[in-house]
Amino acid sequence: MAGTTHFDALVIGSGEGGKYLAWHLARSGQRTAVVERRWVGGSCPNINCLPSKNEIWSSHVASLIRAAGDYGISTGPVTVNMERVRARKREMVDGLIAMHLAQFKSSGAELIMGQARLIGDRKVEVSLNSGGTVMVTADKLFLNLGTHAAIPEVPGLKNAVPLTHVEALELDRVPGHLIVVGGGYVGLELAQAFRRFGAEVTILEHGDQLAGREDEDVAGALLDMMRNEGVTVHFGVRLREVTGRSGESVTVLADTPSGILTVNASDILVAAGRVPNTEGVGFEEAGVELTERGFIAVNNRLETSAPNVWAIGEVAGSAQFTHVSFDDYRIIRDNLAGGDRSTRQRLIPYVMFTEPPLARVGLSEGEAARAGMTVRTATLPIEMVLRSRTMSQTRGFMKAVVAADSDRILGFTMLGAEAGEVMAVVQTAMLADMPYTGLRDAIIAHPTMAEGLNGLLARVPVR
Repeated sequence: MAGTTHFDALVIGSGEGGKYLAWHLARSGQRTAVVERRWVGGSCPNINCLPSKNEIWSSHVASLIRAAGDYGISTGPVTVNMERVRARKREMVDGLIAMHLAQFKSSGAELIMGQARLIGDRKVEVSLNSGGTVMVTADKLFLNLGTHAAIPEVPGLKNAVPLTHVEALELDRVPGHLIVVGGGYVGLELAQAFRRFGAEVTILEHGDQLAGREDEDVAGALLDMMRNEGVTVHFGVRLREVTGRSGESVTVLADTPSGILTVNASDILVAAGRVPNTEGVGFEEAGVELTERGFIAVNNRLETSAPNVWAIGEVAGSAQFTHVSFDDYRIIRDNLAGGDRSTRQRLIPYVMFTEPPLARVGLSEGEAARAGMTVRTATLPIEMVLRSRTMSQTRGFMKAVVAADSDRILGFTMLGAEAGEVMAVVQTAMLADMPYTGLRDAIIAHPTMAEGLNGLLARVPVR
């Protein structure tokens, strides 16, 4: 590529929403390019959701084998080979990259590997990974820049070179003692996984419960689950200082409600939120405004303050899930074709892949209360779902939130085996505006985990 190259559409970042939009536009006959600085296909297939679930599954297998005797199966001693765990994950990632490259080739979208910087209205300077610089302009520009792990400003923390999820998934050894800073979804998933691999694990949580956006009963069940696995959890932690180097020896000094806490460990993992990748991109030159938190400001059609410039996914402030970025793509795709789709009032599900997993869609009981809504709730212990007993996986519960003045389902939470699959059933009913009685009275196959919905919704108080 020499001089300035013009495209009908240019996407910066090859994450979920951006790559699907590029492939669609290219197949529609538009000259399209994607600028990607490192991860072909974005963070999800390379360093985030899929690799983490790959290694989490390895930890699940280790846990299952250790419990084989409970199922009447005799095994020998269980050892974890982290080099092989990592190799299995890398093999999957390599296959996913190959699949993405094949999609770029078949779609006709051009993939430019380099660092992009905006230098004017839909004008981009790209520092190529292979060397040199090229200028690119476009009729339509799409910003799919993503986020990265936040490292809190704590004395000594950056010098300790802490792990984030990226480095944690590249470990070829089991840490002797892993400190996890943050009791959110990433922190809990990796804490449980590394505990099952054999590490001693300590979670340091700033708040007063795990998974801060969840109801207290859900957070309490998660805490019991972690402690049952042998994970140590501290709440109300204010990091004061970190010394040493992760991977060798590290010490955390912190304030807690019960006094000063000192934790000595081999490694430290930071899972304390995400930061948008907007620094140094040149938004001022392009007339693209940011929010106070540094995300790209967009309207409900994902249009930015600059004409013919859109933002997609996490960097646009969308919920930080791959499936939401994919929906951002569909919104932009349809609106470009003359539609009128919006990000407003989306019903967004999510799953935390601990064991058992946590799944939720719609409002929690606490969110409904904070919104001033009067609701009816029902809970059902997982042990009441007979399928759980066949698997000896009886931990957790289901919870439904139903409107007080109608039979509309407002939310569903499940901590239990196959929670994500059961949640999808409730989400479908909510999208169809089905009254809860429709699921309550449905004939659901026995014995399945979804069958528990009959029992759960039968417990909803009548109006």
